[in-house]
Amino acid sequence: MAKIVLYMFMSLDGFIAGPDDGPGQGLGVGGERLHDFLTFDGPEDDPDHPSSARSSDEVGTAVMAEAMTTGAVLTGRRTFELAGQWGGDHHDGVPIVVLTRSAPAEPPLGHARYVTDVREAAAQAKAAAGDRDVLLHGAEAARACLRAGVLDEMALQVVPVLLGAGRRLFDDLPAERVELELLRALDGPGMVHLRYRVLGAGER
Repeated sequence: MAKIVLYMFMSLDGFIAGPDDGPGQGLGVGGERLHDFLTFDGPEDDPDHPSSARSSDEVGTAVMAEAMTTGAVLTGRRTFELAGQWGGDHHDGVPIVVLTRSAPAEPPLGHARYVTDVREAAAQAKAAAGDRDVLLHGAEAARACLRAGVLDEMALQVVPVLLGAGRRLFDDLPAERVELELLRALDGPGMVHLRYRVLGAGER
């Protein structure tokens, strides 16, 4: 059965972007540090497309390849728009489900669709992924999925830097404990790759 897996690069103090992130500066001021280990070899008109990202080390390459074998993408609308909608194709033409508070009149590009309910968005993404996993993008979407109990796993690439300010991954969560099971910890040059399973209420 498909799992919804958050893939995220973050600083040791929990930031996934520096201050003032927005159009033209998606990682904010200083946030590019989180992607230092990546290079891009995509087409000249879209050098930063996710499918063109390459790691400089063997461990990072394996983690990136794992993310690119997912069968669907679930993303928040802000992330989707900051990324230019990925030109309608995140990787390999897989379906893209965009979680939004209200669907705009203009339809999204390519294989994307807008969904306003988080549980419905998760169900549609899993159905679209078939027997593969769903790649989850975006801090707000991740928190919405966590609150709704539909986030299965988190693959966190922890970079040894303290950004000190910016956008945190785990801000604005309810004041209740969430238990995680560590599935793996991989050491890469300049980064630790952690993967956790989110435990259900009966497993805590």
